[in-house]
Amino acid sequence: MVTTQDQVWQALLQASPASLRACRLALPGSNAVLDVDAAGHVPGHSDLDADARELLRLYAPLKARQVLRVAQIGQSLDGRIATENGHSQFVTGSDDILHLHRLRALVDAVIVGPGTVLADDPQLTVRRVSGDNPVRVVLDPRDTLPAGRKVFQDQRSETLLCHGGEPVGEIPAHVRRVALPVSDGVFDPSAIVAALARRGLHRLLIEGGGRTVSRFLTAGQLTDLSVTVAPMLIGPGIPAFTLPAISDLAQALRPPCRQFSLGEDRLYLFDLSQSTAAPGKLPNSTIRP
Repeated sequence: MVTTQDQVWQALLQASPASLRACRLALPGSNAVLDVDAAGHVPGHSDLDADARELLRLYAPLKARQVLRVAQIGQSLDGRIATENGHSQFVTGSDDILHLHRLRALVDAVIVGPGTVLADDPQLTVRRVSGDNPVRVVLDPRDTLPAGRKVFQDQRSETLLCHGGEPVGEIPAHVRRVALPVSDGVFDPSAIVAALARRGLHRLLIEGGGRTVSRFLTAGQLTDLSVTVAPMLIGPGIPAFTLPAISDLAQALRPPCRQFSLGEDRLYLFDLSQSTAAPGKLPNSTIRP
């Protein structure tokens, strides 16, 4: 009998990171156990369909991480995530939205900055795939977000509001408030990570926007970076990344990268876990495996 993509996804949801690091994936509802290597390959199992193999190759290495801090961004070919006026629906296609929902299902918490909440009014829930909704973490260092945003009104998942001073008074009572120090109008990504770790939230998805993702990347606080590129040219617009200037290409970030097709889009999944860079600096270049 052929093992399908849905069966493999359910197995990944139920698997512990330790079992995957031991190269073992138990299929629910049966006694079957797949031998999955560190790259997500399943050698010698001809009963897996092609979609199931690709799903394992993409997500098994992420689920195997004991600590996961992955950022996801979707951009045009010329590196934009939105037009100049902020219109961003939709740069990438439906397959990338499905990928984003799968990432949400694999983490403890999803993090967004105030610009994403204002521009997109996201729900930050798992809707397109099976799995549990992550805790929603909203960053609002300047305490400017209005209470009417969906992420504050919807109670399908717990919401944490990280604020710098006195939060907006009308934020609903069920939203938990987390006070963090602010420097130059922003939070230190390492302080965010530490505050969430104290709440048992170790597997994190930094979903946006571009400035928030760039701060976590620059601070060396990511284990993985997921970048989906759409075959589209936007021209002037909001950049995907805002990073410190370098003077030599030897300083460029070149980590190991796995590539996948998501419909017409192309996904680049970078492994940043091998970096030894100090916090506050971009990880050093690494050699491709």
